[in-house]
Amino acid sequence: MTSNEPDEESYMRLALRQAQLAWASGEVPVGAVLVHEGAVLAQAHNAPISRHDPTAHAEVLALRLAGQTLKNYRFPGATLYVTLEPCAMCLMAMLHARLSRIVFAAHDPKTGAAGSVIDLSRYAQLNHQTVVHGGVLAADSTALLQAFFQERRQRQRSAPPHS
Repeated sequence: MTSNEPDEESYMRLALRQAQLAWASGEVPVGAVLVHEGAVLAQAHNAPISRHDPTAHAEVLALRLAGQTLKNYRFPGATLYVTLEPCAMCLMAMLHARLSRIVFAAHDPKTGAAGSVIDLSRYAQLNHQTVVHGGVLAADSTALLQAFFQERRQRQRSAPPHS
């Protein structure tokens, strides 16, 4: 699949729906969708707060769901769509899962490990390489994240002071 195919945007829209579910749950709005040969294997959204689990990022949860369903931890030929550039933990998990492609929407200048802060996908020393493509529906994802954090800041400002 090339980066110009309409399916790429369709799958990213599914990931954006997952991100909206994260927001509705009080989580940072990040969603992920794992796809293989046109079939959606798993969908997930951020849940570290509700699960009390710092590893419960959307990407990791999607990999876990697919692994439980398929009874395997490797997904060669699969593509993971995620609304925010993966962090180091998530990108390494995706490399361990042997994904063929990672497609993300918005760049993450604070923790992005696919080029914004560091690019772990380009280390030839790692035992698996994958194709990473960013910027698919980036404006939609960025707008969602900005609205979430703006709402969060407004809520914090209007909260009564602690005594």
